[in-house]
Amino acid sequence: MGEALVSANPISFLGGVDSNTGRVVDETLDINGANVKGKVLIFPNGKGSTVGSYVIYSLKRFGNHPVALVNREADPVTVVGCAMAKIPLVDRLNLDPVINVKTGAKVLVDGFQGLLKVLE
Repeated sequence: MGEALVSANPISFLGGVDSNTGRVVDETLDINGANVKGKVLIFPNGKGSTVGSYVIYSLKRFGNHPVALVNREADPVTVVGCAMAKIPLVDRLNLDPVINVKTGAKVLVDGFQGLLKVLE
């Protein structure tokens, strides 16, 4: 459970998110300057280098990780990063999370059941 941070744009973790702080540093993103730490990070899909998996892992290692990730359709880089870091990830939901969830909403993610529920 956590507060949603929603981006309408695909995210490249390599060069897009600072693992030392959790801050989004990609100036082209609509969530530039936001911090992913403790958030449920919702975005369409990942993009970019396979090193992005290690950035997700580093976010966890440094304690700056999102509590869960939600994608329209997860890409291999995001899947591997979440698996290595043991961060719940859900995708391919019945409703588009990028459109139907707003930043700041309290949400519950169940990675085992593939569930996203908006609580408020």
